[in-house]
Amino acid sequence: MQLNLTQPNLMNCRRLFLEGYEVNMSIGVYDHEKNAKQRVIFDIDLYIPMELNTPKEDRLEEVVDYQFMRETVNLHAHNGHVQLQETLCDKIAGTLLAHPKVMAVRVKTSKPEVYADCLTVGVDIFRVNSN
Repeated sequence: MQLNLTQPNLMNCRRLFLEGYEVNMSIGVYDHEKNAKQRVIFDIDLYIPMELNTPKEDRLEEVVDYQFMRETVNLHAHNGHVQLQETLCDKIAGTLLAHPKVMAVRVKTSKPEVYADCLTVGVDIFRVNSN
């Protein structure tokens, strides 16, 4: 997904990212998917205004911790069966955007074992905080 980072509200943001985070979870609409966990790979970008994420004293408390992204994925990935990747992406994006420092988020999920004739299938969304 190409993002238009020339948007005025994103020009002075720092991008935090989590790439290739792999989780085994219960996801899918078909019966065979409901009976076994599948690998889902997550890529997440958070856009945070520089003034809210630039440390002055080199302390973790001054920035958004990467662990926030992992915890959010795990919260939604291990909270019962999810039918659709779209639903999963929307829930994760909503939780990430609820953080007071996050201005925008990109969430990508992919399931690499769905089809033998392609690398992966997935969903990629981008949302901007409306506040």
